[in-house]
Amino acid sequence: MLSPTTVIREEDFRRIQAAVDKLVRSAYAKVVFLVDKAGQLIAAGGDVDHLDTTSLASLTAGNIAATGGIAKLLRENEFTTQFHEGKNAHIHIQVVYNRVILVVIFDAKSSLGLVRLRVRKTSEELGQVFEQLSQRPLSPRDGAPFGELTDEDIDNLFND
Repeated sequence: MLSPTTVIREEDFRRIQAAVDKLVRSAYAKVVFLVDKAGQLIAAGGDVDHLDTTSLASLTAGNIAATGGIAKLLRENEFTTQFHEGKNAHIHIQVVYNRVILVVIFDAKSSLGLVRLRVRKTSEELGQVFEQLSQRPLSPRDGAPFGELTDEDIDNLFND
């Protein structure tokens, strides 16, 4: 899961959004979205105007959490890939970098094989972005609470 202190800068978001948009095109998907494990939508692409992305993001995270419980009962760490097939829509769900969830909604214009192939490549791209995010120290410009305060400032505050 993304740390509560993870800051996605504008340039990071552009890279994430570009990967999502590219996946929509290359997999012939209807919708692609990226969610953190807490259910917060990070990015979305495709025909999202008619979807309740907030609910989908939350339910997807819940689905991953529930499946994680099943995995633990079976002595697995996690099931990183899920597929749900419907009459008109299919959903491919992939846990990326053990932190975020990539969701691809597609129909008969695409195939599971193509989606899996494209998701694998996109997962690598997104994994690199989130690896870099996790290694980047927070700075005051990232909006870290009280990041600009020094120990001396704190001591002076409490020494009346």
